[in-house]
Amino acid sequence: MPPTTRSLNPFRVLAEHRNFRLFWIGQTLSLIGTWTQSMAQGWLALELSDSAFLVGLVASVGSLPVLLFSLHAGVLVDRVDKLRLVRVAQTLLLVEATLLWWFTWSGHITIGWLLALAASGGLFSAFEIPARQSLMVELVGREDLHEAIALNSSGFNLARIVGPAVGALVIARAGLAWCFGFNALSYLAVLVGLFMIRLPPWTAAPPVGTPLEGIKQGVRYILRTRKVRVLMGVVTVYSVLGVPYLTLMPVVARDLLGAGASGYGVLLACVGIGGLAGALFLASAGGRIRRGRLLVTSSLCFGALLVVFSLARSEVLARAILLATGFMMILNSALANGILQTLVPDELRGRLMSVYSLVVVGLSQALGAVIVGGIARAVGVDWAIGSAAAVMLVYSVLTFRRNPEIARL
Repeated sequence: MPPTTRSLNPFRVLAEHRNFRLFWIGQTLSLIGTWTQSMAQGWLALELSDSAFLVGLVASVGSLPVLLFSLHAGVLVDRVDKLRLVRVAQTLLLVEATLLWWFTWSGHITIGWLLALAASGGLFSAFEIPARQSLMVELVGREDLHEAIALNSSGFNLARIVGPAVGALVIARAGLAWCFGFNALSYLAVLVGLFMIRLPPWTAAPPVGTPLEGIKQGVRYILRTRKVRVLMGVVTVYSVLGVPYLTLMPVVARDLLGAGASGYGVLLACVGIGGLAGALFLASAGGRIRRGRLLVTSSLCFGALLVVFSLARSEVLARAILLATGFMMILNSALANGILQTLVPDELRGRLMSVYSLVVVGLSQALGAVIVGGIARAVGVDWAIGSAAAVMLVYSVLTFRRNPEIARL
């Protein structure tokens, strides 16, 4: 269907693709639990340690396995049944959430156990994330890939809105431990959807070379393909310097805005509402927009908004800024993901997505959260967020000026 005749309905892809509909519903319900756990985990780390650095370290340790194993996972994703791999990884994440619930509920949780369980979840995610990202094209086809990625982002941000609200309610009524219990139960939703998906029988392609040679082939493709290399550079800088503001949100809420756990949840929900609006905008726009130009605009706006957010001392003002920040952040990430996936050949998709997840999850938390958390400990959380955003903004201006072809994608 030509882009100009496509429906403005942002949920068209859900209506037309049964497999993606099953995936999206289960994944969104599961992500509500994940965000509930993420909120509770950050607050629990703060309660156990009273340290901005350790709050960042918990997030960092949870993502370190993604940093270490994503490249190997990418080779595996390109050589095995992606749907089966996602099912196995989601089952293991269910076990990890259950253990986190039990340790917290029984009173045995310590900062050491929290770090260990976060690391195990990161190990499973190192394989699940590139497999899930690569699976998307098999669920909808190349023609609807951009809209599917945008809709997947809408589910993520819907969960970001609902999850913290559910978390605040659960903390108030049942206690922090049951946020982790709720997340464990939510994994059942995604597993039901995954086992209902029906794809053509998977045929294994003969392995070409060793896993190390497979990694080298994927890295060479990224380095030698100019547009992919530039886009991955932007994704890297924005992940390391931009995304960690979410990790430091408990400290911002308590120390800068004077908010408690419920206020912290509202701030995260504001990011989610803005992100949901951005995702639905992309899903409905289809081929009517110049994606490269919008990527440039959203990148610049995202950096500028984070600088402004670092200066906010009013909770009401911070909420308004976070609405706009969430909108621009999701435009930036969904557009970069979609453009990259349309550029890559199918036989390298798993490896490209493994590098993407290494950057977006691994470097963002394992490196970015520690760097920004360390700066926050030394000079304050406001300076940490503001200075990182300023560097990010300068980088994007210089990069897009030197590579004007990105705006024409």
